[in-house]
Amino acid sequence: MGRWICCLCSRVADSLMLLLVLALSCNPSTAAGASPTAPHVKPSYSFGRTFLGLDKCNACIGTSICKKFFKEEIRFDTWLSSHLKLPPSYLLSYSGNYTDDAKSWRLVDITRLTTKYQHDRADKRICTSLLKTKTCSLEHALRRTHRFQKWLRAKRLTPDLVQGLSSPMLRCPSQRLLDRIVRRYAEVPDAGSIYMDHLTDRDKLRLLYTLSVNSHPILLQIFPDVEGWPFPRYLGSCGRLVVSASTRPLRDFYGAAPEVAADLALQLLAVLRSMGTNDLNYFFYFTHVDAGTFGVFSNGHLFIRDASMLGIIDKEEGSQLIDGQQEYKDIFSCLTVDCQSAFVSCNSIREKHSLVMVCQELLPKLLKGKFLQPVQEKIDSFLQHCANGLADDQGVNEAVATLAELLKPLRSCDSRFAYRYPDCKYSDKY
Repeated sequence: MGRWICCLCSRVADSLMLLLVLALSCNPSTAAGASPTAPHVKPSYSFGRTFLGLDKCNACIGTSICKKFFKEEIRFDTWLSSHLKLPPSYLLSYSGNYTDDAKSWRLVDITRLTTKYQHDRADKRICTSLLKTKTCSLEHALRRTHRFQKWLRAKRLTPDLVQGLSSPMLRCPSQRLLDRIVRRYAEVPDAGSIYMDHLTDRDKLRLLYTLSVNSHPILLQIFPDVEGWPFPRYLGSCGRLVVSASTRPLRDFYGAAPEVAADLALQLLAVLRSMGTNDLNYFFYFTHVDAGTFGVFSNGHLFIRDASMLGIIDKEEGSQLIDGQQEYKDIFSCLTVDCQSAFVSCNSIREKHSLVMVCQELLPKLLKGKFLQPVQEKIDSFLQHCANGLADDQGVNEAVATLAELLKPLRSCDSRFAYRYPDCKYSDKY
C-alpha cells in the first residue's frame, strides 16, 4: 500500500513538472521573468540649500538638525502627500512633523529668525557696506569685521563683545548671563565650560550671527523647558531654520470658552510672576507683546512662544555694560533693525513693565465679555487700571494676586486641561 502511494505521488510530481515546462515554452516572456522586478522607489523631497539657508552658512544659525531634514524625519505638513512640493520660502513659520523612530510623529514649529525678505536685505547690506559690492561671500565679509576679530581672540564671551547688538537680551548683559550662553550653546558639543576654547571659528560666527539677528533660539537653549522655564523645547537648527516644539498662538483662543480663557489668563499671570521672581535671580521683561508672543501646547499648558522681544536683567550681578556703551554700533547691530534705533536704558525698566503691556494688549482680548456680571465688570475695571500703569503704591505682586482671585473660581477641572488633570481633582490649589 505504501509503495503504491509513493508511486502515485511520483507520477503526480512528474505531471506538474511537465505542465510547468509547457507553460514556460508557450510564454517566453514568463521564462524571461527570472530577472528581479524593479524595486519600489521611495519618493524623495528635494530641499535645496537655498530653502534651508545652508548656502549662507556660516552666517547662519547652525546645522545640528540637518540630518533629520534630509532623512525625512522632519516633514512639513504639506509633505503628508508625496506629490506635494516644498512650501513657499517667503513664509516666516511652518507646521511640521518630527520623528525619532519613523513610527510615532509629533508636531513641531519650523521658523525663520526673520522673514526671508529681511534676511536678503541684511545680506545685501553686509556686502554693500563692507565690501562695496552687490553680492559677496557673507562669511568672508563678516570675518573681516573688527567685532569678529575680537571674538576670534577672546577666550571668554564678555560684555564688550556684545555691546551694541540689537537683541533685548543683550542690552543689559552680566558676565553670569554670557557665561551661561557659552556653557549651554547647543549647536556645539557640550563642553560645560565658560571659556570658548571648544568653539571653532565657524561656531563663533554662527553664535554671533544668531545673537545679532534674533536671540530666540539662544534663550530656548540656555533656559530649557526641562528645568521648568516657560519656553518650548529647542530641537535644533539647519541653516536659517529653527525647529522647536509646537504651540498654538494665544490668538487662537480669543474665542475660547470662559473657563478656558480664565485658565489661560491665570497661567499668563503665573508666567509673568516667574519672570520677575525665580531661583536664578534673573528679571525677564518684554519690550513688545502681541497675540503670537505666547502659545499653548496640546495639553493646555501656556508657554512663551516667541522670546525674541525678551530682555534680561541680572538681579544678582547687575548690568556690566553702562548705557553709554550701548550706543556702539556696527554691521552686526543693523542686521534686522534700523541702525538709528535708540536703545532702551537698563535703568528705565520697571517691575510692572511686562504686566502693563499684557493688560493693554492681550488680557482684554482674551477675557472681554466672557463672564457674568458683576465679575466681568470687576475684571474690566482692573484691566483698565492695569493698562493705565497701575497706582504707584500698588506692587506688581499685589496686582497679579487681585486679578488671580477674580479668575480662580471661573476655571474648571476636566480633561481639557491635561497639564493639570487629574491632579486638580485632589488639590485645594485648584
